[in-house]
Amino acid sequence: MPPTEPFITTLHEWIGIFMRRSMCNFLLYAKEKELSMSQIGALFHLHRMGASGVSGIGDDLGVTNAAASQMLEHLVQQQMITRSEDPHDRRAKQIVLTDKGRQVLQESIHARQGWLEDLAHTLSPEEKEQVVAALHILIEKTSQLEKPPD
Repeated sequence: MPPTEPFITTLHEWIGIFMRRSMCNFLLYAKEKELSMSQIGALFHLHRMGASGVSGIGDDLGVTNAAASQMLEHLVQQQMITRSEDPHDRRAKQIVLTDKGRQVLQESIHARQGWLEDLAHTLSPEEKEQVVAALHILIEKTSQLEKPPD
């Protein structure tokens, strides 16, 4: 057995717990707001990209323009996005987040991360220091992996 095996096993266990807890709260929030994962994906796309066309959202989500347009209509009805004529191309529509859409995104992020505060309250100050130090190492090493080779 390689010496990293316990590390990898523990990392997989933590990631599993983290994802399960995060996604459970996130999915409950989406269900409460009557939003599909595609609709939330569209909101996040608009948050990242700013104004976008239907095709840009459809491409990002891997759905047809017709499917994207239909899915976006629900968000228009819920006043989370606006659809207007693109000033550069009158044939195209420009999709923009509304304040309500931004608020829903923020709430969804909080729902996904809220359990971390509960976890933090169970840790002693010394344990928090150990976790912070370990996470800084992982952040640094991950950022090195993401850098393009010279």
